[in-house]
Amino acid sequence: MEAERRASLRKHKAFATGLLIVAAVIYILCRSLGTQGGTHTAAWIGYVEAAAEAGMVGGLADWFAVTALFKHPLGIPIPHTAIIKRKKDQVGHSLSEFVGENFLNAPLISEKIRGARIPERAATWVVEPGGAERVSQEVGRLVDVVVRGINAAEAEEVLNSLIVDRLREPTWGPPLGRALQQLNEEGRTEPAVEAVVVWLDDKARSSEDFVVRLIDERTPTWAPRFIRDLVGARVYRELVAFTSDVRRNPNHDARVQLRGFLTQLAEDLQTDETMIARVEKFKEDILGSGPVQALPGKLWESVRGTLGEMAADPESILRRKITAWVREFGLRTQREADLRQDLEDRLVRAVSYLADNYAGEVTSIIGETVQRWDAEEASDRIELMVGKDLQFIRVNGTVVGALAGLAIHAATELANYVATWSG
Repeated sequence: MEAERRASLRKHKAFATGLLIVAAVIYILCRSLGTQGGTHTAAWIGYVEAAAEAGMVGGLADWFAVTALFKHPLGIPIPHTAIIKRKKDQVGHSLSEFVGENFLNAPLISEKIRGARIPERAATWVVEPGGAERVSQEVGRLVDVVVRGINAAEAEEVLNSLIVDRLREPTWGPPLGRALQQLNEEGRTEPAVEAVVVWLDDKARSSEDFVVRLIDERTPTWAPRFIRDLVGARVYRELVAFTSDVRRNPNHDARVQLRGFLTQLAEDLQTDETMIARVEKFKEDILGSGPVQALPGKLWESVRGTLGEMAADPESILRRKITAWVREFGLRTQREADLRQDLEDRLVRAVSYLADNYAGEVTSIIGETVQRWDAEEASDRIELMVGKDLQFIRVNGTVVGALAGLAIHAATELANYVATWSG
């Protein structure tokens, strides 16, 4: 684009300069013909000569004016020339103020926002076929870009501080004790007691061979075989009878002892320093283990992979939920005038707030950018942007000057003719 602009600027400069040269050549030819013709010179030559002379003056004057904006004409440091080179900082500052006052002021932007009816038009677009799907697609791309842009090490560190470090901070014993005490008081530990009793009874019933073999191994080898078998069978029956009794009787002493154990455990977790220390040691062993330390990294990799896949898949639940929500919200916006008005008011307030508080920072970019430019660079850039249009000033100066010269010469001739006729 810059190359095209430079080529266009050169072409327009050449045309304006060529027109000035044509005027000069015509003037020279007319002067030559007038000198050779003497008193018999054709009348039209005077008109053409006057037009060419005035065209040269107008073209030269406008060439000087246009050139003086960007550089010293002919390299001569004439005062008040090369204005942009000398005043680029002021130009940038003035341009910043102009943009801020005329384009980024809150009343003007608010008026434009309200006139655009953005909520209504946006709702119409998303309700039309493909609109909500397009929003879902763009949101999916944004999610994928954001997720992939997050540094894995930083994400792991954040998750580690949110999960592992948070778990490590408090002392586990007292909170666990209070929780267990509350469960005991509310009777919520009874299912656990029941589960232990049932498990023990079932285990006892399926352990006959184990009990008999264990008794056999503990009985002296000199004892008769039938005695060992008898003892083993008797122990097994007693064990099963005991566990069955505990299972049937909700007030059995074993159950009472188990409940008492849970009550004492809740108390020890809150008050017994030895128990609290044991729990802390257990906590440190768990949190310092390899699997727990690797958990944040694995968790982030899983989350990132899942979100990336869901964001890219149009049929994923994430994309379908976004599509459904956008379409539903669009329909609501179409149906409910109050909602449209509320959205428009919120949008206007947000834009007005940004314009009132940050317009200066936005427009200051213009001034700061121009200020960082080199003087030659600033002059070149600005000439590249507006120089083509400025060349038309030179063209107009030549043409208008020629017409003015022609008119002045004609008026002079007419005045002379009237004077001669009157005399």
